[in-house]
Amino acid sequence: MVGVVVSAVLPSLRPPPCDDPPAATPCQRASGWQLALLYLSLLLTSLGSGGIRPCVVAFGADQFERLDSAEEEEKAKAKAEAERKRRYFNLYFFTMGLAALLALTVVVYIQENVGWGWGFGIPAVGMFMSIVVFLVGYPLYVLVKPGGSPFTRLAQVVAAAFKKRNAAVPEDPRMLYQDKELDALISTNGRLLHTNQLTFFDRAAIVTAGDISPSGQPDPWRLSTVHRVEELKSIVRMLPIWSAGIMLATASSHNYTFTIMQARTMDRHMGPHFQLPPATLSIFSNAAMLVTLALYDRVFVPLARRVTGLPSGITYFQRMGIGLAISVLSVATAALVETKRRDAAARHGLLDSPAAVVPLSVFWLVPQFAVHGVGDAFSSVGHMEFLYDQAPESMRSSAAALFWLAASIGNYMGTVLVTAVQRATRGRGEWLQDNINRGRIDNYYWLVTCITLLNLGYYLVCFYFYTMKPLEVADDCDKDCELSSLQKNGSGAALV
Repeated sequence: MVGVVVSAVLPSLRPPPCDDPPAATPCQRASGWQLALLYLSLLLTSLGSGGIRPCVVAFGADQFERLDSAEEEEKAKAKAEAERKRRYFNLYFFTMGLAALLALTVVVYIQENVGWGWGFGIPAVGMFMSIVVFLVGYPLYVLVKPGGSPFTRLAQVVAAAFKKRNAAVPEDPRMLYQDKELDALISTNGRLLHTNQLTFFDRAAIVTAGDISPSGQPDPWRLSTVHRVEELKSIVRMLPIWSAGIMLATASSHNYTFTIMQARTMDRHMGPHFQLPPATLSIFSNAAMLVTLALYDRVFVPLARRVTGLPSGITYFQRMGIGLAISVLSVATAALVETKRRDAAARHGLLDSPAAVVPLSVFWLVPQFAVHGVGDAFSSVGHMEFLYDQAPESMRSSAAALFWLAASIGNYMGTVLVTAVQRATRGRGEWLQDNINRGRIDNYYWLVTCITLLNLGYYLVCFYFYTMKPLEVADDCDKDCELSSLQKNGSGAALV
């Protein structure tokens, strides 16, 4: 952030303004080292975001695990902890949405009317203040001890299973290798129970000659505990449901491209002297998401609780499914509005005048943004809750990283989809072209609607066959008891 601020403030680090040279002289381009500093600053910003975003979710949720008094019963403690975590995820996304809303309004206004130095400087100061607050509160935080690299453990399980690929898996899972002491740091909430899925990886827990040294220590590249094998299985089982979030990001990627092109051709006046900038339409999506999140705990959960009897109102599986269904409506709304806009252009003879203003208010685009914001409040929070809850406890920050990875892949998939549509329709009434009045963006939106509908069906199938993470804890008699029963969601129990 400091690098970006310096690039905007110091004249030597940016090209001169275009009005400084004579009018006949073209604007001077930025030099190579000026661009290098800017790109390096943006790269550091991306690396910093990649470190903050996954970890802050898991770290924040960890703070709610040890707040109950010793007198409370275990069930009451678990229920209170789950309620606090659910509200925390809502608050996290509410804060993210509020920050985006401020960036699109206050910060953009300062950049345009005061200067880029102030526009970048204020977020940089805010970032510095957040670091100071974080360090001041550090002694108060619940700190989970590091348990080693989870990716190394996953690789060890795969390597051990491959080495023993010809070994026969015992019918009795109690014959597989267990070591509570070895897994202590990565199973503070209880060890994972054995499951009968993906049994190929069970071979990593078969004890063979040479797996354990004379000192009693296992070779981790030859032998893994059942808990570590189940860590890998949990991640593999999560991937199909996780991948449903990729198409959600793909479907919403057009909100920052084609809808801006549409807005430029529509009547953007708000009063006689002000026109709404096309890029600020995403404000309505952020506002709808904030309102939905604010009403979710206050209105929706109490009403849903009366129907389902669940403390959370609905499970995170149902919340994500509702969000995916609403996203289908969002894209369908976009298709209907574009059909109306194109018909208005045709009625007024503007099909060959892409720069002309179609006599249709830009606020016709608001519903699709608003519906998208409502769907995002359901799907994104549900998606993050699912990843956090079903991931092994030592991989929760990695699971949160999967959430942002799905969004990144989805945006790239949006680019791939646009390229594919352009190639498929070239020469046959091209759908996506510079003259959107002649193009058929509405057909593209209907195509995305069908894809999102298929994605919803794919999610429901994955949900039906998904197996919840099985966990065990030690009770007062020092015996193992199963915390969440091993079952398929399709059998009628959608656990949270």
